[in-house]
Amino acid sequence: MKKALEGMKILDLSQILAGPYCTMVLGDMGADVIKVEKYPNGDDTRAMGPFIDEESYMYMMVNRNKRGMRLNLKEDDEREILYRLAETADVFVENYRPGVTKKLGIDYETLKQINPQLIYVSISGYGQTGPYSKKGGLDIMAQGLSGIMAMTGEKKGKPVKVGIAIHDIAAAQTAIQSILMAYIHRLKSGEGQYIDVSLVDSGLAWTVWEAAAYFGNGSIPERNGTSHRAAAPYQGFQTKNGFILIGAANQKLWEQFCLHVVAKPEWLENPRYASNSLRKEHVDELEKEIEVILVQNTSEYWLDLLEKQGIPSGPVYTYDQTMQDPHIRAREMVLEIEHPIAGKTQTLGFPAKFSETPGQLGKPAPLLGQHNEEIINELEERSRAGIR
Repeated sequence: MKKALEGMKILDLSQILAGPYCTMVLGDMGADVIKVEKYPNGDDTRAMGPFIDEESYMYMMVNRNKRGMRLNLKEDDEREILYRLAETADVFVENYRPGVTKKLGIDYETLKQINPQLIYVSISGYGQTGPYSKKGGLDIMAQGLSGIMAMTGEKKGKPVKVGIAIHDIAAAQTAIQSILMAYIHRLKSGEGQYIDVSLVDSGLAWTVWEAAAYFGNGSIPERNGTSHRAAAPYQGFQTKNGFILIGAANQKLWEQFCLHVVAKPEWLENPRYASNSLRKEHVDELEKEIEVILVQNTSEYWLDLLEKQGIPSGPVYTYDQTMQDPHIRAREMVLEIEHPIAGKTQTLGFPAKFSETPGQLGKPAPLLGQHNEEIINELEERSRAGIR
C-alpha cells in the first residue's frame, strides 16, 4: 500500500503529548520516525498510567509507527550518534525548554552545520521569543493565557479547563502543517529552516470567532455554558433522561422547531424571539421554556423527532458511549494493534480518509531503547558503503 510520506526521515526528541502526537501523525502517513528518548527513563509518559504489564497506555497511544532509541546526550559518544542521524534527517522535532538544546549541543545552529537542509521544529509553551519564553508552559497555563479558560464553563461558574489538552493538540497540528509546508518549500528550493511553535500561539489562533467579536466591537467573550455566542437555540438541553444538542440556528430551522418539534407556534409571534439576534439576547429565558417541554420525554424521542424534521441535533455522550457508537466504529476510529508486551491493544484511528495513501498501523510504540542496535547498525552500514 502506498504511503504519502514514505522516504521522509524524522528525528523525534519530544516527549509527553504535543511533539509525539505530531510525529505520530507523520509516522502514520509513512515517515520513518526515530524517537530518541532521554537517559535513563525515557519519555515522562512512560511513568503515567494506566499500565498493561508495566507499559504505559498513554505512551503507547501517541508513539505508534516509530522506532525507538535511548541516548544520553550528555555523553560525547552518544551525542555523536545523534549527529550522524541528523546528517540524513529531513525533520528534527524537540520540545525542551528554550535554551536547553544549546546546552546539549543539539540546537538548530549546530545541526544546521551538519545538515543545511534540515527542518528543525521547536515546540514550547510560550515560544522561543518574548518575555515569557523561558517559563515552563503546560497546556493548562496556555488555556489560561489564551483566554480560552475564561470563556469556558457555565455563566455564573468558575473558569473551566477544556476537557482535553486542547493547546497541546493545537500545537501538534500547527507543527504538522508547518513541517509539511517547509518540506514543500525544501523540495522546490533545497533550503531547510527553523520553525518555532508555541502552545499559546497555536490555541490562540483557533479563537477566530472570539477575535472577530473583540476586534469588531470590543466585546469580551464570556462563559456561555453550551450555548453559542451568536446563535440560538444552539446548545445543550436537558431531557427526561439526559442531555441533547440542538442547532436550530437559522430562521427556517427555528420555525421547523417551533411548529413540528415542540408544537409552540406562538413562539413565532413572540417579539423576543423574532430573530436570531433577539433569541440570543433572551437565550436564558428561551432555554428554560424549551427545557420545560423537553424534560417530558426522553433524549431518544426528541433526537428521532429532530432528525425527521432535518434539524441538526445529537447526543451528549460519555466517552464509553462514544467508543461504542456504530458511526464511530463504521468510520474505523477504533483500531487494534499488537504490542510485544501489552499484547492486543486498542488505539484511535485516522481522522482523514485518503483514497490512495491512507494512514497505516505499522508498528506499535517502541519499548525503551528497542531499536538502538538496529539503528546504529544502519549507521555503520551506511558508513561502510560510503553513503552520507
